[in-house]
Amino acid sequence: MAGQTTNPLGTYLRDRRTRLDPVAFGFVGGRRRTPGLRREEVASRANISPTWYTWLEQGRGGAPSADVLDRIAKGLMLTEPEREHLYMLGLGRPPEARYRAVDGISPRLQRTLDGMPLSPAIIKTALWDVVGWNRAAALMLTDYSKLPREGRNILRLMFGNDRVRARNADWESIGRFVVGAFRADVARAGAGTSAEAARLVAELSRISPEFEAFWRDNDVVSHGEGVKRIHHPDAGLLEMEFSSFTVEGRPELGMIIYNPASPASAERLRALVEDLDR
Repeated sequence: MAGQTTNPLGTYLRDRRTRLDPVAFGFVGGRRRTPGLRREEVASRANISPTWYTWLEQGRGGAPSADVLDRIAKGLMLTEPEREHLYMLGLGRPPEARYRAVDGISPRLQRTLDGMPLSPAIIKTALWDVVGWNRAAALMLTDYSKLPREGRNILRLMFGNDRVRARNADWESIGRFVVGAFRADVARAGAGTSAEAARLVAELSRISPEFEAFWRDNDVVSHGEGVKRIHHPDAGLLEMEFSSFTVEGRPELGMIIYNPASPASAERLRALVEDLDR
């Protein structure tokens, strides 16, 4: 019990290694005094010295480096939440975000979107590529299924598509807000220095003087919540509240959910969805 209190990192490491099957990792099985991998086996997989790993489990030797924790996480085949917990125990902070390109979303996440028939909702990446949407979003915003993959980027639509621009009331305010939120998102997801982000910023700066000016302002804003006013060709003016959420365990993915901000907008949105069902 005292070990759990004074050395939570060591307790966690011991727990993780004792759950692993030595045979599955190419080590000799058979009778062992304790289940799971031995300390020297974990050290070998993590490419660190057995002595240093033993000290970590015993609470000696000081705080490990991020590199050592990453090696141990890989050696123990930790999941991303388990790796984050290892960092919190070892360094008192989560690991730096690692950007991962995303092509689509899981069926479960798509069912979550589809379960909100009267609330337009999308899933976007840190680079603001739309990778998931529901039918209400396709009706109110854009039918992303009719666009090529590279055309589903919110920034490209905002700054490079005259039709989308015309449908956004208060376009300049929305455009400035979107650029500030985009800057915050790419930094949070560890994509700020990626080649993909640099290419997107260069492209948008080339095609849109407004984007270039907004980007140079270096504003950073939270995309948490707000109100969006849309001139829809069939439904008329829609005033929509939006809320943004990070997908758990996927810092590079964000969900945006829209809900009518007035009874009139709710009625217009409902009519838009019901007309498609007739």
